Amino acid sequence: MTERGATPLTGNVDMTRHGAGNGRGRLRAGLLAIGLAVAPQLPAADGWSSFQNGGRLLHPAEDLPVEWTPTSGIAWTLELPGVGQSSPVVWNGIVYATCLSGPESETCQVVAVDVADGSLKWRKEFPNPTPQENSGYVSVAAPTPAVDAAGVIAFFEGGLVVALDHAGDVRWQRNLVEEQGPIVSRHGISSSVEQNADCAFVWVERQEDPYVLALDKATGEPRWKIPGVGATSWASPRLVPVGEGEHLVLSAIGSLRGLDPATGRELWALTGVQGNSTPTPVPVGNGRFLIGATSGRGEEGGGNSAASNGLVEIRRDDAGGFTADYVWRARRATSSFGSPVASATAAYFVNRVGVLYALDLETGEERYAERTADSVWATPLVTGDRILLFGKGGMTTVVADEPVFRKLGESACWPIEEAASEGPPGGPSSGPTLYGVAAVDGRLIMRGGDRLICIASPMSGNSGSE
Repeated sequence: MTERGATPLTGNVDMTRHGAGNGRGRLRAGLLAIGLAVAPQLPAADGWSSFQNGGRLLHPAEDLPVEWTPTSGIAWTLELPGVGQSSPVVWNGIVYATCLSGPESETCQVVAVDVADGSLKWRKEFPNPTPQENSGYVSVAAPTPAVDAAGVIAFFEGGLVVALDHAGDVRWQRNLVEEQGPIVSRHGISSSVEQNADCAFVWVERQEDPYVLALDKATGEPRWKIPGVGATSWASPRLVPVGEGEHLVLSAIGSLRGLDPATGRELWALTGVQGNSTPTPVPVGNGRFLIGATSGRGEEGGGNSAASNGLVEIRRDDAGGFTADYVWRARRATSSFGSPVASATAAYFVNRVGVLYALDLETGEERYAERTADSVWATPLVTGDRILLFGKGGMTTVVADEPVFRKLGESACWPIEEAASEGPPGGPSSGPTLYGVAAVDGRLIMRGGDRLICIASPMSGNSGSE
């Protein structure tokens, strides 16, 4: 078992809650005996609580809209007070989004919006610890916040972490530049906040002295800090269920790494991975997760990236620790900025020019490769027997979850002539770009750089035009 030391900052997680008793207790005791804490997992939420909903990308088919136009089926549109590339999150009927404003992105903003009608409930502003001139080559409010019953925790790539309650009052905030030094990173930081019941995990993969930080969600105090990977990454940390616990998985060019969420101790490393700069690992159950890798223009570290797209499994080794390796690797499939997703039987990857690859989830055998409307920068969504592919230019393609390709329809959330031009994310000459989607209460909440759009199904009771 590979181990890397973590720096405990305030004391260890209280593990007395994980008492041993019956089969599950004995398994927990065994995990503790080898030094792996049983992660305090979040309860199931009626919302969309973090980036990619923590990798939970399956949604009931009967709830979600699958057909709309810019003038029909859109319940509301809200122009944001700034721009950003983060995804929306939703809790108890409230949508939360982040953005930056000002000519040098000097103001960080968090907004709360009523999911039913798009009305602004509150907006909070904070100074950006690292203001810089807007550029199409640097991420802008890219990290997605995390939300739970206590409130929302937002991380901005300039170094601000702020926790707000649902009324918009500040619970705590931290200036990571003051505490940990300047954040300098090529193209910026885009790692979103990951969370379990106790901690928020922030990954700052800067050029010098990168680090991963676990913050107590109630107080903002650090639980632990460890060195980062030391390689290019715009992916987010992801908690992957493994047995009775979870591993915090990091993907950066050249490797995948698994950490104990309670201590930061490295549990395993998988090296020799290429092109894994941007897609975030997506759990599929039983210690397995999909990993995407990119190739082509603007996506460094590509090499033979198809072989790095695939299904990875975390297993026990003979010494009682953990190892991780590929169950299968793709032959041709590659990814873009969006992560791969899985249905019950298939894994889906979309490359940078919009080719959808469907692979058998168990074997990796390619079922088909077909062109769709556009490349996806927002991760697709699996809903019943359909896959929703959110093109960067605002066109959503709906595909049947079947062994053969069958396109069920295409829907635009803004006029096609407004669609983003080819170029870097957030480029000054680009039109609107679809960066992220949340699904809740029969609605799709879509994030363009400067707007939120709510698309509602007839079952939601609010599916009128703007």
